[in-house]
Amino acid sequence: MLKQALAFLKKDFLVESSYKFAFISRAFGVLAGVLAYFFIDRLFGHRMVPHLEEFGISYFSYVLLGMAFFSYIGVGMGSFSIRIRAEQMQGTLEAVLLSPAKVSTILFSLAVWNLLFAALDTALYIGLGVFLFKINFAGINILSTLVIFILSVISFSSLGILSASFIMVFKQGNPLGWIINTLEGLIGGVYFPVTVMPGWLQFLAGFLPITYAVRAIELAVYRGYSLWQLKTEYAFLMVFSIVLLPLSLSAFKYALRKARLQGSLIQY
Repeated sequence: MLKQALAFLKKDFLVESSYKFAFISRAFGVLAGVLAYFFIDRLFGHRMVPHLEEFGISYFSYVLLGMAFFSYIGVGMGSFSIRIRAEQMQGTLEAVLLSPAKVSTILFSLAVWNLLFAALDTALYIGLGVFLFKINFAGINILSTLVIFILSVISFSSLGILSASFIMVFKQGNPLGWIINTLEGLIGGVYFPVTVMPGWLQFLAGFLPITYAVRAIELAVYRGYSLWQLKTEYAFLMVFSIVLLPLSLSAFKYALRKARLQGSLIQY
């Protein structure tokens, strides 16, 4: 499995490294996003103070960590469908899926490069926060942060595999991906605390793993909360992971079998 994953990683590196300015453009994109929310905080951040008391931080500190965290786990949602779509359009999907590697190995390998590249984005966010904006992360609980991070990646990767299943069968049009990508950042607490929203939207947010992931990561990093103090968020993310991972793998295997029977693996 490791050898196969490294082969995929090497292929993706060779492809991405041919685009010389990709990293520079991503870095400027991160900086532009951070600066935008810095000035939003200067203008309207005071209105968020009552909703940020439990975190003990400013609005800018909250949103910077939320964006850094979401830039990584959001890749788990998008990696699979984006990579499946890219392989379809390049005409290489059939060769990849007909290789002797297991489906789970192929899915993992397809996402490795995107996850590594997303780690650079996250490092940029954190680096800007520490060195440019002097945000203090000294109170972080490393164990809690790591556990929540892993569970979040599993949950969002599972959603990403479900999204890729739609791409496998329908080629274009991905209702699951559209719904989740639209809702998760908007109502999941990434850009503002969930408590800002009306009650019915807070209720809806409770069905999204991002809601529990963002709150947990903010409290683990800024307040040093232990896993016991985050037991509610930890439990929900554990349930999401246990339910969604096998469900998503089964859905993808079904979609792959259907595409093979239809002879549509090379179509896009």
